[in-house]
Amino acid sequence: MAKKYIVRLTDEERATLRRVIKKLQGSSEQVRRAHLLLKADANGSNWTDQKIAEAFSCRTKTVENVRQRLVTVGFERALHREKPQTPPRHKQLDGAQEAQVIALRLGKPPKGFANWSLRLLAAQVVALAIADAVSHETLRKMLKKTG
Repeated sequence: MAKKYIVRLTDEERATLRRVIKKLQGSSEQVRRAHLLLKADANGSNWTDQKIAEAFSCRTKTVENVRQRLVTVGFERALHREKPQTPPRHKQLDGAQEAQVIALRLGKPPKGFANWSLRLLAAQVVALAIADAVSHETLRKMLKKTG
């Protein structure tokens, strides 16, 4: 099967990749990508994706993805990892709500309970309308925050 994305590196790009590999610059991901791109270069080694994957202990899909990224978005963005633009989830509680939960947690537990459990605290937060709905796991993460 013919490759859809063919890697053709310039002399300057090859030199940059060799420098990254030699000096182990950047993260281990960058060094691995540099290896993959050098071996996939049509004007250089021109290894098959299968051979590259075996040599660097990765999947052939990884090699295909790096190859595609180089051709579609360019050399720099293929070599460096792109950070996500937004966090995966938005916070459920804002700062004021967190302060109310902490104040509630530091107070006395309801009658009949010796301590606050996370589930009891979650039920109380909803009952007091601090938040519409909140899970005990969200409260655990929020109360565990350090630093």
